[in-house]
Amino acid sequence: MSVLVSISCITYNHEKYIAEALDSFLRQDTDFEYEILIHDDATTDGTRGIIEAYAARYGDVIRPIFQEENQYQRGVTNPSGVFNFPRARGKYIAMCEGDDFWIDIRKLRTQAAYMEAHPECSMCCHAARIVSMDDSFRELAQLRPFHNDGRLSPEMLISKPVNIPTSSLFFRTEYAKELPDWYYSCPVGDIPLQLYMFLRGDIYYFNKPMSTYRVGNEGSWNSLMNRGDEAAIAERWDRHFEAMKRLYEAFDRDSEGRYGPAVREAVARERFKADINKGRYEAALEEENRTFLQELPAAQRSLLKLRLRWPGAYDLLEKGWRFLQSRKQS
Repeated sequence: MSVLVSISCITYNHEKYIAEALDSFLRQDTDFEYEILIHDDATTDGTRGIIEAYAARYGDVIRPIFQEENQYQRGVTNPSGVFNFPRARGKYIAMCEGDDFWIDIRKLRTQAAYMEAHPECSMCCHAARIVSMDDSFRELAQLRPFHNDGRLSPEMLISKPVNIPTSSLFFRTEYAKELPDWYYSCPVGDIPLQLYMFLRGDIYYFNKPMSTYRVGNEGSWNSLMNRGDEAAIAERWDRHFEAMKRLYEAFDRDSEGRYGPAVREAVARERFKADINKGRYEAALEEENRTFLQELPAAQRSLLKLRLRWPGAYDLLEKGWRFLQSRKQS
């Protein structure tokens, strides 16, 4: 029987999490063959040894690549497209990074059945549950970019306040083998992939959490973006915004300007996020950012307003929080 689904997993220093991810792949209840493609980006912890042990047991399913030199540091920002997609043998690709995992054993079956029945669909996705670094599920915390099952409109996909979980993406392999330059030049992989798949067909959303989104991982993209002094963080977020702006402009050209308002709103939201992350908090008070401010979680909005109006009180609160975190870690 030929492979129907290729699972694409990228990992870097995920020693604490990779076994859980692999177990969730191997537990999938399917009536078809699938393969697990892993790209390990020269990890420095025990991740490689864990993958090798699993590959020894499931050599007919798990196909790893172990880099000797970190590819991200060499400028490869989207290793899935460079190292995993080209070798995928399945008709479809399902994505899940090494620090996330799947919680529904029928996830692959559900998504594959939908795609088989809807050839006009290029990608499908779903909600996710949020799990913290210590593996505890947060009460009622879910990543739900939308609230109902259904086909996503251009506006819903292009300009959305909450991103679609990477661990939910399921798409046609043939399209993943001909990605545009703007996918490879983008500093993130999920958004350009979604935009390109939208150009190739419909995108369907299941309003059911079938995977996880892990928060608080020290090696996560957000934590890396916010390391260093204020100047370094600001420069990093400015570069990120410019790259995302170029992405949306390239998508706008390839879509012949059909979705201009949604594109412009998406760029403005990226500017707002960059401003807040680099410490330009006054952006929250600007009229053009009112909608984006309301999109933030209530707790984050409250902290932001506290910081702007009573910075002294905010500093005391932050010091108390850091003290409690240090006590937890000691």
